[in-house]
Amino acid sequence: MNFPSKLVENAVEHLSHLPGIGKRSALRLVLHMLKQEKNKVEQFGNSFIQLINNINYCTVCYSISDTELCEICASEKRDKTIICVVEDIRVMMAIENTMQFKGVYHVLGGLISPMDGIGPNDLRIEQLISKVDNGKVNEVIFALSTTMEGDTTNYYLFRRLKDSAIKISSIARGIAIGDELEYTDELTLGTALSSRMPYENSLAK
Repeated sequence: MNFPSKLVENAVEHLSHLPGIGKRSALRLVLHMLKQEKNKVEQFGNSFIQLINNINYCTVCYSISDTELCEICASEKRDKTIICVVEDIRVMMAIENTMQFKGVYHVLGGLISPMDGIGPNDLRIEQLISKVDNGKVNEVIFALSTTMEGDTTNYYLFRRLKDSAIKISSIARGIAIGDELEYTDELTLGTALSSRMPYENSLAK
């Protein structure tokens, strides 16, 4: 692709690195921004600079937050004895949008995936174990994608937690095998969460 300007080429190159954005789409976005008022484009750019410089991660659940403690973990209305384990912030947001869950979360930061070189030590699993060991947790809910990686992570967590005196459950399997939770509609996800069952029931006898 030939560009009339090195500045345009540079902007297109950076935008095309975003997920789902090819160079043609990036070019359309750049040309669109060039038509906007300068202050609007500056505000757009500054929003990302502020994001990178000021974003925090909750010290309890590891979700993205504006403050040291996220709103969910800081809320007195949330049941701190129930922890929903999720892969990342996208799944957490999807569950929150169902308005069905009143507990708190634990963001693992990914899934166990030997093919990608991701093992248990690369995730926030020990932090979850520590929360359970503190004795203030009654239930841990596995809300991970119904993929091979999700199932592997579920089973590993179960093996680590099964000797503790807590309820270990997983969302109901109303979601097709291979589906990632962030793409599941709110009604289906809400139903799967409210119809959760003991994780042990999902294991082959």
